[in-house]
Amino acid sequence: MMFFQILLEVIWILAVFGGQHWTYEGPHGQHHWSASYPECGSNAQSPINIQTDSVIFDPELPPLQPHGYEQPGTKPLELHNNGHTVQLSLPPTMYLEGLPQKYVAAQLHLHWGQKRSPRGSEHQINSQATAAELHIVHYDSDSYNSLSEAAQRPQGLAVLSILIEVGETKNPAYEHILSHLHEIRYKDQYTSVPPFNVRELLPPVLAHYFRYNGSLTTPPCYQSVLWTVFSRRAQISMDQLEKLQETLFSTEKEPSTLLVQNYRAPQPLNQRMVFASFIQAESLYTTGEMLSLGVGILAGCLCLLLAAYFIARKIRKKMSGNRKSVVFTSAQVTEA
Repeated sequence: MMFFQILLEVIWILAVFGGQHWTYEGPHGQHHWSASYPECGSNAQSPINIQTDSVIFDPELPPLQPHGYEQPGTKPLELHNNGHTVQLSLPPTMYLEGLPQKYVAAQLHLHWGQKRSPRGSEHQINSQATAAELHIVHYDSDSYNSLSEAAQRPQGLAVLSILIEVGETKNPAYEHILSHLHEIRYKDQYTSVPPFNVRELLPPVLAHYFRYNGSLTTPPCYQSVLWTVFSRRAQISMDQLEKLQETLFSTEKEPSTLLVQNYRAPQPLNQRMVFASFIQAESLYTTGEMLSLGVGILAGCLCLLLAAYFIARKIRKKMSGNRKSVVFTSAQVTEA
């Protein structure tokens, strides 16, 4: 039994970290994953397109509390080009509270597009993708002994998703990773990164997020992930994005193939529900309804102003008439 468990873990590690051949496009691309990895064709896959007018507000969803993120130990962190993404190892001293179990961190990685393309994220919100996406992977350490064991169990994994857009300034936190990409240009190269404040990779507000049950977004696509997709975005500069898009290769040596467009297309939601930890204005009204509401409020204010103007004008006329009557009466009394 133990041998069988070890064999399963080896197969999972080989699949996820590139030992078995799969790609995002072509004959081994995502549209063919289910032929080799059947679970990739199941009905609770990730990523998804989050339609905010269909999410369900859940007041019981607490803010996430990351622990150990500010200082993940003193040992260097391992940065790896696995041919599919750039991956940073994380120590188990980093963990999350605010979830059903204690989930300890294992690794983080990125997804991105290609140069001059606005799309690079896996998750979308209202059919809008962003330039890139960060995933921080945790596993249920209360129930399982390892990431590979937890990855095959319902809600064995918890992944934080941070959508990344282009801003005007360089992001120092992301630079801790991006500045080392030139050291791992080819597949299966490793380098060491000094520990840094991982919390700064996340958006400043962690209380606003979407939650749903889904899967790994790469083979073997196990449906074991409790997803948290933050509504607030992180920002990197255009230079940082281009460094991500132009530095790494998915091959070990020449001829080299640039590592780009490593994102999976959104998968059908099917019967799953997406919950939100906050109330969104767009979930209450559509864009057309919001526009109509705004026009109605503006028209109402204008009507109130006009009514006030005419009332004031009428009062002034009445007061003016009263003054004339007083003067006329006073004049009559004087003449008498």
